[in-house]
Amino acid sequence: MIRTILAVGLGGFAGSVMRYAVTRLTAHVQWFNMPLGTLTVNLIGCLILGFLTALFTRWQGCTDELRLFLTVGMCGGFTTFSTFVGENFAMTRAGQLVPLVLYLGISLTGGFLLFFLGYLAASRL
Repeated sequence: MIRTILAVGLGGFAGSVMRYAVTRLTAHVQWFNMPLGTLTVNLIGCLILGFLTALFTRWQGCTDELRLFLTVGMCGGFTTFSTFVGENFAMTRAGQLVPLVLYLGISLTGGFLLFFLGYLAASRL
């Protein structure tokens, strides 16, 4: 159990450092006034997690610690958006279209509304 926790934690550390580096490297780039660093890590994270998901489906010799280091730890530390997209992909592959639409709708709409409510609450302090 401790090896698993260390694998996820070290992967999370590596992913977070990579996210910080990418956002710093893209901080000076302006494109349609969007947060390019966050967009970049979200898209790259999705690409990496998709690649790893396919790789680990075919490569049975991978240890759980390595798989968790790279997926939950590194990709999760780099961006949780990649995990979100991976979960949506898994529901699509399983033919769970109603849960997929609900999860997408609740996550995006609910996340935005709760962020806004949290912002309002803190603004009134």
